[in-house]
Amino acid sequence: MARAMYEYTKIVLSKVSFDATLFCKEVQKAARRLLPYELEELKIFIQTLINQNPELNQCLIYLKV
Repeated sequence: MARAMYEYTKIVLSKVSFDATLFCKEVQKAARRLLPYELEELKIFIQTLINQNPELNQCLIYLKV
């Protein structure tokens, strides 16, 4: 079940990556829902999105990077 939430989160983040405000909201939700090891994996995934859209970088504060 938890793994499904991680995969769902990745899909949602990909879809909202065009808008930093929406993206930040979804990152905040993910930080509350996911397990610590999933958050580590999510940071790596988010880095790839940031490479494509640098303004998303501001959202990393919600993952306590």
